[in-house]
This record gives sequence, C-alpha cells and structure tokens, in this order.
Amino acid sequence: MVTPVRRSGPPPTRKAFSLRKLSASFGVVVIGVVGVGLTLKKAVEGASAHPGSSVIVGVVVLAAVVAFLRWGPRRRAARTALGGPAPVAPEARAVESPPGPDAGADDFDAMDADAFEDAVARLCERDGCHDVRVVGGANDLGADVVAVAPDGRTVVLQCKRYGGTNKVGSQELQRFGGTCFAVHGADVAAVITTSDFTEPAVEYADRCGILCFGHPALSNWAAGTGPAPWEQ
Repeated sequence: MVTPVRRSGPPPTRKAFSLRKLSASFGVVVIGVVGVGLTLKKAVEGASAHPGSSVIVGVVVLAAVVAFLRWGPRRRAARTALGGPAPVAPEARAVESPPGPDAGADDFDAMDADAFEDAVARLCERDGCHDVRVVGGANDLGADVVAVAPDGRTVVLQCKRYGGTNKVGSQELQRFGGTCFAVHGADVAAVITTSDFTEPAVEYADRCGILCFGHPALSNWAAGTGPAPWEQ
C-alpha cells in the first residue's frame, strides 16, 4: 500500500536551561518557607498571651500557605497560555484514487501537485512496486515518490505537474541530481512531468543517468502501452 508521509513543520526546539530563572524560583520558595516559619513562630508565642487572636493568626497563615501552593501551577499555566496553543501534528493528506488503465495526460493536467504525486505513486504500485511512499514536501530533498521496483532496485522519482509551455529546466535536474543518488540511494532516478524538458536539462540528465519522463512517456505509462521508468 502507498504510505502518505505527513507534511510536518519545523521540529520543536528545546528551551535552553536558565540558571538565573532556576535561582530566582528557588529564592522565591525559600522566602516563602522562611516567611511562613516566622509567622508560625510568632503565632505560637502570642497564643499564650492572647488565645483569641491566635485563631485569627492561624487562619491567615493557612490562607497564605494555600495561596502560595496554588500560585506556582497558575503561573506555569499562564506562561503556557502566553506561548500559544500546543502544536497539533498535521494530518496525513489523503491519497487520491489510482488512475485507470486508460488514463491519459489530460487526466494528470487536471490534478494539483499533491494529487499528481499520489497518482504517480499509484502507477508504481499498479505495476508491481512495493514499499511505495509519497515523500514530497518542503524537506523532501528532491524526492517526491520512493519505491522498490519488482526486481528490488530503489526507484526515486521527482514529479513536476507543469503546464505545456512550462518546461523542466537544467537547474531543476541539477538539484535532483545532487540528491537522488547520494542522499536517497537511487538505482533508478527519474523526473516525471506533464510537460517536457529543455535541451540543457536532457543533456544533463543523460550525463548523470537520470531518466526524463515527459508528457508522451507519462501518458503511455498510465495507459499501459509504454514502459514504467524502471523498465527503460
């Protein structure tokens, strides 16, 4: 099955340890404890001389202790509220239905970028790949779909859902070429687009062993009349 990968935001950062804040908190606790102790001492000393007033003093001391114990949790809660709500893990996006055996380029043209990546992943799964993963996103390092071909080779695909007049250029091929083999360990690396490639892009791809899968090749693969990228 195709496993969609969550599009996560930047990882949370751990707050640095602050000796100053720890010392201040410890000082507040010490002052509170000492103050309560001195108050209790005075209350005990005055109880013998004024029995009635000792009751009032005891109530005041008890109220001070309760307030001190409740102050810490409330302060931490207020600090959390000022920091905003806790981050919610993003939901994994739904994977689109696989394209039919007679799908053509027009079907892909109507998709957005995410749906196009899902459709390419489904084509890989349809033609016998396993461990198919959609990994496109801000930190994908050039890979949109990663799979294991039926013969065991690692397939790394970059998907470009472009209009017919917007061709994939050599700079995009170079960025993909810098990661597909060294980072993703590709045995088969291909750029798949609904458009076409510029001549410099094709020349760079030929030198680096990257397959250029343009409009006609994609349409034939989807329709089942042409080879998959790992079969070229």
